[in-house]
Amino acid sequence: MKKERLVLGGGCFWCVEAVYSNVVGVLSAISGYTGGKRANPSYENVCTGATGHAEIVDITYDADTISLAELLKIFFVVHNPTTLNQQGADRGTQYRSVIYYANTEEKAEIDKALTLAQKDFSDKIVTEVSPLGDVYPAEGYHQNYYAQNAAQGYCQVVIAPKLQKFMLTFPDKVG
Repeated sequence: MKKERLVLGGGCFWCVEAVYSNVVGVLSAISGYTGGKRANPSYENVCTGATGHAEIVDITYDADTISLAELLKIFFVVHNPTTLNQQGADRGTQYRSVIYYANTEEKAEIDKALTLAQKDFSDKIVTEVSPLGDVYPAEGYHQNYYAQNAAQGYCQVVIAPKLQKFMLTFPDKVG
């Protein structure tokens, strides 16, 4: 097994976590925060937009089972990378589309994925690509949110359609 890490944000972390928790080869998907200036931020801090953090998911995956390129293809299908600081009704810099890289090889792979994904969108992709800094796990009640609250309204209206889109578009990647 070749463990690798991918940290990205595509709106509410509950949505992104729900999708990646169901991807073959993903070992863990942890909701959290990064990209800002405050150490150990809370959800309440991040929601103000003042910390600069994004809601992200810290993904550990088996690169022998699924590639970074495949994970990025999923990312560009399950959220809208052309809306700045917004996914649906969720608005603010904490909901930005962002991919963090740990080294130059990852950045090159991300840049390639962005170029390929742009062909599927008429509007310009505005996904931020930034160096990975400190990642802070979100509070416990945010972890596995969809799995624990699937009947809740937000889960039904916002998360379930994204999860369904993933499952229909990538049936061979559903775990």
